[in-house]
Amino acid sequence: MMETQPELFAQHYTEAGLVEKSVAYWGKAGRRSAARSAMAEAAAQFQKGLDQLALLPGTPQRSKQELEFLNSLGAALYPLQGPGAPEMGLAYARGLELWTRLGSPAEFLNVPYGRLRSLLFRGELASALDLAEDLLRLSRERDDAAGLVQGHFAIGRTLMFIGKFGPARSHLEKSLSLHNEFGPPAISRGVGTIQMRVELQMYGVQMYSAIVLACLGYPDQALSNSAASAVEARGLADPISLATSMAMRSRLLSLVGDDMALGEQADHLVSLTIEQGFRQWHAQGTIYRGWVQAKNGDVAEGMPLLRSGIITFRASGTEVWLPHFLALRASACDLAGEAEEGLSRLDEAMQIVDKTGKRWLEAELYRLRGQLLLRREHAEAAEELYRKALSIAQEQEAKLWELRASASLARLRRDHGRRTEARDLLAPVYGWFTEGFDTPDLKDAKALLDELT
Repeated sequence: MMETQPELFAQHYTEAGLVEKSVAYWGKAGRRSAARSAMAEAAAQFQKGLDQLALLPGTPQRSKQELEFLNSLGAALYPLQGPGAPEMGLAYARGLELWTRLGSPAEFLNVPYGRLRSLLFRGELASALDLAEDLLRLSRERDDAAGLVQGHFAIGRTLMFIGKFGPARSHLEKSLSLHNEFGPPAISRGVGTIQMRVELQMYGVQMYSAIVLACLGYPDQALSNSAASAVEARGLADPISLATSMAMRSRLLSLVGDDMALGEQADHLVSLTIEQGFRQWHAQGTIYRGWVQAKNGDVAEGMPLLRSGIITFRASGTEVWLPHFLALRASACDLAGEAEEGLSRLDEAMQIVDKTGKRWLEAELYRLRGQLLLRREHAEAAEELYRKALSIAQEQEAKLWELRASASLARLRRDHGRRTEARDLLAPVYGWFTEGFDTPDLKDAKALLDELT
């Protein structure tokens, strides 16, 4: 019974004032709950263990136990509340403090990783990048393979959000190369072991690499990486891995414009997250489902899903993907002829970009704003915004955004009788591409060039 119902013994020991035994059994109960994906129960049990630990004298042994409980609590809260949730952030902040005090033990490497991920998804990119660079530096000093894999991944992901796609790609590829060289090491304890093992099996690196490759102008390679990531995540048979993979694949499909595949993926994501109670990922599935419906002409059904999904996602405290979701809603407003509402949503997105420095989507936000202003017959303002989008895309080497901005500006010039200028602008951008000719962006650009020539 002690093995099958440790929570009962934990409660009895707590009531009897046997603190050390209660701590041990709350830990067993939490790990058992996490193993069967009952994360709400696990989080509550780990918190009770922490409450009991606070009653013990402050010794190095107690600090190490607290670190283990905080690590496990953060990992349990992640699928329930999302990576930007304040409660999870506090758990990892305290964990990082203890981790540093205890000499940065390698077996708890996912404590600093959890903290930097929390900072990243709350929009504190500078702090996240500093911590990721510290993690990589420490791992180099120790010649720690697991830390090197994770450090390069953390830096690459953060650089992606900043909009430095070339350096981001280099770090992500280095992470994957090191993983292939050293294999997936075991580096943590408790429920966090599952989470970190998943990250180190590279489905996470492949997902972010896919987004980076798409923005850099390699959609076929992006889709290939995403497909490999999805296969690996399914092989893990872990609901957290599946939900993360589905959400990231949905993001990529929305970028490359594969609406049929996106609709199917969003439906799977919604079904899984309802079953598991993963609110933050359920919100993302709802958003993508709404976008597909709006894009396919059912704006009346799609817009409420977009709105409700964004409200739920915002409530999780996670900001890092919010500009992308607001851009989808603005595009749906464009389809519905609601330019004023669309411009308001883009203003929200730009405020987040300005506050956090998350510039990965900045060029597209300017282009969409120009498109909505053009609907209101503000051609000069639209051209200025298209130029701004083009400049940012070129600075970031983001060929996807450069193609879209060039195509929008070329159409505007065509419509004002400047056909030669339009062709000369778009032709070299389209000519740069060596793959992805079946994607909507490249098809539309080719059709426009054929018309202009």
